[in-house]
Amino acid sequence: MAVASNNSFSKAAQDLFVSQPAISKHIKLLEEQVGVALFERNGNSISLTHSGKKLLEHLQKAKLIQRDIISDFTSTKNNLEVKGELKIGASTTVSLYVFPKILAAFHKSFPNSKILLINRNSENVMKALLQHDVDLACIEINPGINSISSSFFMEDEIVAVCSKNSPYKPEKLDKTTLLNSPLALREIGSGTLVALSDSLKTWGVKLGDLNIIARLGGTEALKNYLLEGEAIGFLSKLAVKKEIEKGELVEINMPNLVIRRKFYFINRKGEENIGLTKHFLKIANLSYNNIL
Repeated sequence: MAVASNNSFSKAAQDLFVSQPAISKHIKLLEEQVGVALFERNGNSISLTHSGKKLLEHLQKAKLIQRDIISDFTSTKNNLEVKGELKIGASTTVSLYVFPKILAAFHKSFPNSKILLINRNSENVMKALLQHDVDLACIEINPGINSISSSFFMEDEIVAVCSKNSPYKPEKLDKTTLLNSPLALREIGSGTLVALSDSLKTWGVKLGDLNIIARLGGTEALKNYLLEGEAIGFLSKLAVKKEIEKGELVEINMPNLVIRRKFYFINRKGEENIGLTKHFLKIANLSYNNIL
C-alpha cells in the first residue's frame, strides 16, 4: 500500500522507516505469492498493474475492517487504554493556526494514540483522502462527491495586508486601488486563492485582471514575503493576527468587499464514526471555540 501510494520504492521505504532493498524484497515475495506482477517497472518509475489495482482495492477494504474491529473492541476501554493511529490531512491555515491546540487536547485525552498531520493545499488534501493516504481531512471546499461525507467545522476571514513600510499602503482598498496595486498571492490550488477569486466576482474582477507580481506556495512563505516586500497580499486573519498586533503588518480596510470561507471535515462515507476519527471530530468541535 505504501509503494502504491507513493509510486516509489524509495519513498515507501522512507515512510515505513525501512531500507529500500527490504521493500523491494517484500514486493517480490508478494508477487510470487499471488502469482502475478503487481507493478510495472519502467526505468526509474513504477505504476500499478491491473492486478495490482485490484489487490489495492481489497487491501483498502481490509484496512477499514481492521479499523472497525479495533474500534469495536476499544469502545469499552477508557481513553488512557485506547491505541491507534490517525492520519489527518489539512490545508495550511488549519494545520498551522487551528489544529495544534486541538491535537494537544486530543493527546491529553488519548495519550497512547498516534497522529500524522499532512499539511497541503486543499486540492492536494482532497487527493490524499481519495487515495486513502489520510483517514480524515479538513479543507475549505465542500466537495459534493457522492463517496465523500462532509460536516461544517468553522468559518474564516481573509484580509488584505501589507508591510507597515509599503508605499502602496492605502487607507482603504477599493476596486480601482486593487487593480493598480502590486499583489502577492497564494499558489493555484490554494483555498485562500479560491475564496479571493470568488469574492472578487462581486466587483466584476478576475484574477487575470490583477497586477500579480508574485505567487508563493504556503501561508508562511507569503506572509514573510509581505513583511519584507512592498506588495499587498490576502491571508487568513488567523495567520496574520500576531503580526497585525505587533504593527509589522497593516490590515487594509475593504469596506465593500468581505472575503469569508468555510472549512469542512470530510471523510470517505462509512468511516465518519470509526475509532479515533470519531473521538477527534468530537474534541475538535468542542475545543475550537476556546482557540480564538
